[in-house]
Amino acid sequence: MIARLLGGVALVLPALLPLPALADTLVDNINGMTVDRDGDVTHFTAMVIGDDGRIAKILKRKDKPPKDVDYHEDGKGRTVIPGLIDSHVHLMGIGLAALSLDLSDTHSLAEAQQKIAAYAARYPDRPWIIGRGWNQEQWALGRFPTAAELDAAVPDRPVFLERVDGHAGWANSKALKEAGITAATPDPTGGRIERIAGSKQPAGVLVDGAMALVSDDIPPPRPEDRDLALYKAQQELLSHGVTAVADMGTSIDDWMTFRRAGDTGRLTVRIMSYASSISDMILIGGTGPTPWLYDDRLRLNGVKLYLDGALGSRGAWLKAPYSDAPGETGLQLLNGTQLRNLMSRAAMDHFQVAVHAIGDGANAEVLDAIEEMSETYKGDRRWRIEHAQIVDPADIARFGRYGTIASMQPVHETSDRVMAEARLGPDRLTGAYAWRSIHDAGAPVAFGSDAPVEAPDPFAGIAAAMTRTDADGQPFGGWHPEETVSREQALAAYTAGGAYAGFAEGRFGELKEGEQADFLMIDRDPMLSSAQDIRSTTVLQTWIGGRKVYDARKDISDPPPKNDKREEKAGR
Repeated sequence: MIARLLGGVALVLPALLPLPALADTLVDNINGMTVDRDGDVTHFTAMVIGDDGRIAKILKRKDKPPKDVDYHEDGKGRTVIPGLIDSHVHLMGIGLAALSLDLSDTHSLAEAQQKIAAYAARYPDRPWIIGRGWNQEQWALGRFPTAAELDAAVPDRPVFLERVDGHAGWANSKALKEAGITAATPDPTGGRIERIAGSKQPAGVLVDGAMALVSDDIPPPRPEDRDLALYKAQQELLSHGVTAVADMGTSIDDWMTFRRAGDTGRLTVRIMSYASSISDMILIGGTGPTPWLYDDRLRLNGVKLYLDGALGSRGAWLKAPYSDAPGETGLQLLNGTQLRNLMSRAAMDHFQVAVHAIGDGANAEVLDAIEEMSETYKGDRRWRIEHAQIVDPADIARFGRYGTIASMQPVHETSDRVMAEARLGPDRLTGAYAWRSIHDAGAPVAFGSDAPVEAPDPFAGIAAAMTRTDADGQPFGGWHPEETVSREQALAAYTAGGAYAGFAEGRFGELKEGEQADFLMIDRDPMLSSAQDIRSTTVLQTWIGGRKVYDARKDISDPPPKNDKREEKAGR
């Protein structure tokens, strides 16, 4: 996720919901369906939405619709499903990425260099060039890029670009000099400075904890930049049918951005927030999770902790060395005592704990800690492990023992499979992205995207979960197809399962009486479509709280006004 944004465009944002006050609404002539956490599907043909934005009645085929409603929406036979929940995003990162350089579509180092140079030429007054999205695996580079290669694109200003997973940063020589990083600079705790082979000289890539050596020098976004970023993030999510998210790593600045949006009626997407640190958790929540605010649109649930890094930058903590880097086992960002102390501090005030763990070593350590914490902190804790990508098969059953929520991202498997094979070797892939095995162990499962690492497209995730193939249908038959899940289970993990993972069940996540009327109208039936067809689903309308907030046929909210001169001068 982008750590800092250099300035932005101060704009007067439009309200996202320029709609009249709510009244009773009948939505009928629909192929309606909802799914519970067990994957059981219920079909219906109409629903009545009360003036409070909640579902007042679900109607089956033989039920007579009421006649005394204020508004009527004819679904014209289209399919209606619950609003989709992305259980792991970096919400401000989505918006900030839209305001900076994006390299996620580049397929070679040369292409990236050209795009970086063009961006720098477009913004000659920006003292820093920042962005994200590079991926040396996608470039088939076989190594990390270097500062010298970045100097070739921009030699005169500091440049800092985050890797696609947010766990490594690529700096040019100017940025390294600004940060004072030299051959004498030691690796910080929980981080690694990549070195030029055969020397101690910094090569240009900083992994995990070392990123702050540069990013701390970059001016932070202004409040108006953050407001614009949140607007852009919400627009993107709504177009994909995402009506609620779990925001992983909410800073106090992020929280105040959400609050400003809520206070002015511009907060549309529902946010289950997890603070970026214990200090931010306490600052926001005080003595416990906040109440639900803005009609169930915002709540601080707990805290997000990081135990290791990412597989792509070899920061994921493995039990045994990487197959393609003998001697390296990744980065343990917290020791066992630190992890337990932080989990305990959160749990003592009933904050929910979500721990980032990708490698099998990290997952085993979190499971150990949960087992110990559960002896002291009783009740419904819903401990979460974020990603759970590489799990020792011997540890899979432990997910179900204490109801540990596995918050996983299906599209990571299709993006990472070739890299995972190289990092782990063929004999250690049994517990990789093991969705079915973890589900069958009795663990609650929630699916998401990790946006902006991946696009926040739940339908691509559902298709990947069903087939373990990418958009091109590769590999044929699926990568380790024994770990596929059914379409019902995949949809549940993006709806009712996501709500449960964030203590939101009964509020939203299903289409049933008493819950918020968050739903989508889409162009196909996911219960009857092939996985490839599901991947191509078009969201026709998005409704939240009984209001239409997105319509593919027209923009129901005015776009931010353009101001090219100010955009060119953005930055300080």
